[in-house]
Amino acid sequence: MLYQLYETQRAMMSPFSEFASATAKLYSHPLSPFAHVPMSERYSAAFDLLHRLAKEYEKPEFRITSATVNGVEVAVQEQVAVMKPFCRLLRFKRFTDNPKALEVMKSQPTVLVVAPLSGHHSTLLRDTVKSLLHDHKVFITDWTDARMVPASEGPFHLDDYVAYVEEFIRHVGANAHVISVCQPTVPVLAAVSLMASRGEATPRTLTMMGGPIDARRSPTAVNNLAINKSHSWFETNVIHRVPPNFPGAGRRVYPGFLQHSGFVAMNPDRHLSSHYDYFRDLIRGDGESAEAHRQFYDEYNAVLDMPAEYYLDTIKTVFQDFALVNGTWVVRGEPVRPQDITTSALLTIEGELDDISGAGQTRAAHDLCTGVPKSRQFHYDALGAGHYGIFSGRRWREQVYPHLREFIARFDRETVPVAGTAVGEPGPRAATRTAARASAKPTKGSGTNGSAKKAGAPKRATRAR
Repeated sequence: MLYQLYETQRAMMSPFSEFASATAKLYSHPLSPFAHVPMSERYSAAFDLLHRLAKEYEKPEFRITSATVNGVEVAVQEQVAVMKPFCRLLRFKRFTDNPKALEVMKSQPTVLVVAPLSGHHSTLLRDTVKSLLHDHKVFITDWTDARMVPASEGPFHLDDYVAYVEEFIRHVGANAHVISVCQPTVPVLAAVSLMASRGEATPRTLTMMGGPIDARRSPTAVNNLAINKSHSWFETNVIHRVPPNFPGAGRRVYPGFLQHSGFVAMNPDRHLSSHYDYFRDLIRGDGESAEAHRQFYDEYNAVLDMPAEYYLDTIKTVFQDFALVNGTWVVRGEPVRPQDITTSALLTIEGELDDISGAGQTRAAHDLCTGVPKSRQFHYDALGAGHYGIFSGRRWREQVYPHLREFIARFDRETVPVAGTAVGEPGPRAATRTAARASAKPTKGSGTNGSAKKAGAPKRATRAR
């Protein structure tokens, strides 16, 4: 019923949102006589803000049309590689007529980015994809809003998520490198573990960024909510059925608008201040700052519904039973055994100020992947970075990405484990790397702003090249 009430309210607010948008233009357009009345800037700014507060936010686009490879700008085209009911596997295909750039592109590593299914769309990782495209062939999971999936497609459980990841890894090939951001770290580790247990080829590297591998460590507000409420409480209070005006009518979901309310409730003062700053920017005519605000909230306010089965499974498996770290997780009759992974190099990344995934939660993967040689296990702490800072923004570009790039390049052409080398030391095959990877260097300042540590070693900073 709550979902229907929300949709009714949204439908009623839509005309007012459009009216506010039109009025804002009426007071700002240079040819309008209203633009020259006293305080017209304030009237326009106020109505523009009202429009943005009341409007419905649709799924954003990636809007990635080009990338720079080996100093040459190349075209980028978004393609659907695999279509599934609950997810699309997207490939960002690069094109160029430059023979040198083309040769470099052919030799670059293939990367599969597993985006989170946790409220926001995969476009939240736009900055991640943009950076990766300079040095890699990039695939990304684009999860479908559950309200757009017909009920005839059946339910979608956490086990189905794991199966999807397995299929995508097989599609991109065993020579690929897998990067999981936030929530997917757990199902990605499960998927690779199952593949290893069956004797299948596993990715060359696994990079896990800010995920709840062991949610018992340094619990955050998100972790505490899952612990303090029972499984039945979540099923009773946050699960609703999709209204009839969507293709997924009748499907049980965790609605996006409830998630968004939770996001805003975590930092209400920050959002209020941000909207006020936007209002002032419009009055001052600071178009650059105002546009930055629009771009951020176009992404932040665009949320999706999660399948109820997947959401409830995640709450129970990851945040209540801690099934992965306790060794009790069984996926479709197969036990999840991270210790069976032996050939994939492992990198974990955490943000110093992460308030969603606490310190040590992601690093716990090293304690589980005991089959991976210590010489192939690495950890990186991004100093000064919050949860979003490890995959987006300046700290991602200047601190995190250079280390990730070097890690992938190092193990891309390896056929045997490299023993006895720490992060930042060149491996025995370093001299054979392609020109693109050999010339890839961290952005200035990356050696001082973060620390790269070998998993299990004393916490001393080493410079990662």
